[in-house]
Amino acid sequence: MPQMPPQSVGVLTLQTQPVTLETSLPGRTEAYEQAQIRPQVNGVIVSRDFEQGADVKAGQQLFQIYIAPYQAAYDQAKAQLLNAQAAASRASGQLRRYAPLVKAHAVSSQDYDNTLATAREAEAQVAQAKANLEAAAVNLNYTHVRAPIDGRIGRTLYTPGALLTAGQTQPIAVVTRLDPIYVDVNLAAADMLRLKHELATGQVERKGDDAAAVGLKLEDDSEYPQRGKLQLSEVTVDPATGTLVMRAVFPNPDHLLLPGMFVHAHVREGIDPNGLLVPQVAVQRDSKGNPYVMVVDANNKVQQHSIQTSRTIGTDWLVTDGVKAGDKVVVNGLQKIQPGATVAPQEAPAPAGKAG
Repeated sequence: MPQMPPQSVGVLTLQTQPVTLETSLPGRTEAYEQAQIRPQVNGVIVSRDFEQGADVKAGQQLFQIYIAPYQAAYDQAKAQLLNAQAAASRASGQLRRYAPLVKAHAVSSQDYDNTLATAREAEAQVAQAKANLEAAAVNLNYTHVRAPIDGRIGRTLYTPGALLTAGQTQPIAVVTRLDPIYVDVNLAAADMLRLKHELATGQVERKGDDAAAVGLKLEDDSEYPQRGKLQLSEVTVDPATGTLVMRAVFPNPDHLLLPGMFVHAHVREGIDPNGLLVPQVAVQRDSKGNPYVMVVDANNKVQQHSIQTSRTIGTDWLVTDGVKAGDKVVVNGLQKIQPGATVAPQEAPAPAGKAG
């Protein structure tokens, strides 16, 4: 009976290559700046001077509160200052006249002391009147409710005729700065420790500023065109979730990102200079769920190698143990072979586009 020819299989000869490592993390967008505007004085709204949903500039007037009582208080404080200054001028003049007379014993020391005290009291009244005028000016200015920051203003429930209360809990408007914008993601503490270990042992290398680059995938699975940069990470781990918050900042010139959106951030960790990529189709699992691959040796015999994987990179596994550079891993025809079988290997195309 003629002997069956060796089974033809497709193999991939493994080669080390630099592999860019990224971690995909869910996150939320957060406003870069947000101002909740509340009135600082009591009064009725006279006018609303903005369009809801429009962009506003810092210092732009948003509301006008009825100004008459605060203008009257300012005018009264100004008049009191003038009166106090006049009294201080009289007291100062009398003190100057008494100074030579007390030396000549033309007036008593008691009268001079009383005149000196009166002049000092008049100076204090002037200082008090100035403070009252400044307070009145502040309240008068508060009747013009202005935007504290540049940004986009949202809807408001307050219209002309509404009564406002100083320091009320409900804001009368909210201004949000949209460009740039924050993205907060939660990183597991275990992943942070793994990354630090890989950096310390040289398994992963940082490549300049690009190492901190962050990509973004939106809720419709589209890629956000701008790249962000890691800005900070919290110094404490949440004991309930075992994660810490990492914050990235993204340019947002078109206001495509809005606060509260759910996104996926791709955090670039660095580059594995000696990465081994094995196609996912080549990796099988035993009855215990442990991964393995079929490797063709120098005698074209099939051997089963247990492997360890760390993550997926596109359509490949990044393998950390079990195979090495130069090994021929079977990628096609796995269903037709068993360990120990003799095969006819044919080279398959290498993974492309994974290098950093």
